[in-house]
This record gives sequence, C-alpha cells and structure tokens, in this order.
Amino acid sequence: MDLSKVKMVVTDMDGTLLNSKHEVSDLFFKQFEQLKANNIQFVAASGRQYHSILDKLKSIEKDITIVAENGAYIVKNGEELLVNAIPTNALAQLINSCTNIPDTHIVLCGKNKAYILPSPDIFENTIAEYYTEYKVVENFNKIPKDEFFKVALCHYKGSEENILPHLSDIDDQWQLKVSGKMWIDISLPSSHKGNAIGQLQEKYNISPEETMAFGDYNNDLEMLKKAKFSFAMANAHPDVKHIAKFETISNDDNGVEHILKKLLNNKII
Repeated sequence: MDLSKVKMVVTDMDGTLLNSKHEVSDLFFKQFEQLKANNIQFVAASGRQYHSILDKLKSIEKDITIVAENGAYIVKNGEELLVNAIPTNALAQLINSCTNIPDTHIVLCGKNKAYILPSPDIFENTIAEYYTEYKVVENFNKIPKDEFFKVALCHYKGSEENILPHLSDIDDQWQLKVSGKMWIDISLPSSHKGNAIGQLQEKYNISPEETMAFGDYNNDLEMLKKAKFSFAMANAHPDVKHIAKFETISNDDNGVEHILKKLLNNKII
C-alpha cells in the first residue's frame, strides 16, 4: 500500500479517534505535528457539535479543519466554510415527526448551542459529553435565535432498533443516519460528511487518491467513499466494514494512530 501521495487525513471522532473514555491520545498530538510538517491536511469530521470537537482538539485548532454536525458545518481557524442550516418551517415539521417516539430524547443541534427539554440527569450527563454548549428549554417553541443543522435522537436501548422504524414516513425527505448505538441524526439530504469532504477536496485541490479516511458508524459511509485509503475501525458497524477498503485495529488500541505511523514512515522528512 503506497501512502506516499496522501495529502489529507480525515477522521471521525467517537469510536474512531477517541477511545471509549472519549479521549484523544498523546500519541496522536505528536503525530499531528509530523503531519503538519509534511503539509498533510488534517480534518476532524464528526456528528458532534463544533464546540465539542474544538474542546477535544483545542491545542491544534488553528491548524485543522473541523467538519461538524455530520457535514452541515465546516470551520477552519474560525472561518466558516459551509453553513447548511435547516429552514425554520421544515425544522418545526421535523420536530413534530419525532415527538411521539417512545423513550426517545430529542436534541436540536444549533450553531451556537444544542437544545433539549427538561430531562433526567442521566440524559443531561450524556448531552454534556457530546455537546459542550447546550441549553435546557421549556419547550421547542421557546428557543433562542440560532441556525440549526440537525435533530439528534437518543434511545438508550438502541437507536437502530427503537427509533429508525418510527421514521419510515420521513426517510425520503431527510438524511437519516444511525450515528451510534444510541443515536440517530436527521438532517438535510445534502448534509453528510461525504459532501463536506468533497468540498474540501475541491477547495484544497486534493483528489480521493490523495485522501485517507477513518470511520466506525453509518454517518461515515459517504466520507469513506471519498477516500482511496478508507479504513474501518475493528469496532466499526458491519456496513462500514463493507464499504471501507481497509481495516485497522480498534479505537481503544489506537487504530488511527496505528495507520498514521505507517503513513508517516512513508512520508517522513
């Protein structure tokens, strides 16, 4: 596998670059300096909000591109490269479609904050990990002015089994993504990581043959198709392993870093 032409590395966060404790390894930050020295672009692409990704990668924020909210929002060093917000009327209809799904928590994901209804402490603890900036509101009609990228739905017993079957009436109108064991993300059809990475490839004049990507869940599928060197984590969803051209070890075994070591050995200056 000749990695000498790679000019862009793209990685998902949860289940991929982050371990099970939601941590980024010290090794990655050392490897990032080598990526930077070799003029290899680094892109963090996640379903997380921008503020949450930034919190994990704060020390290198000026040198990376962040693709947040599954591709609906792209920022590089404070500059917005893409803002793909849901129209207000469509958002209201979407919320209405989700309100009666049993045992399901709703998160409205805005540019400034995520918004939730009053919820048990366990859900607020969950939200605090994925959404650094969030606000509890009395109802979804009383939300501060914001731009909204997606609606995230959480079911503690499994999103694929307990949420997805209730969304069959809207799956032809929205992008529905099983983004984790407990999560389903709903956004505009054009809001996915593949579209975001395609735009970055065009902006930086980087081809799929010069792109390496890592992912673990179904919101990574389109992104992986944009990279010649696409890697599924050992802990990945079966759909991801089917799409990815290669596989690496698990996120808890530093699977991304394992491949970056091979890349840097090939590219080292």
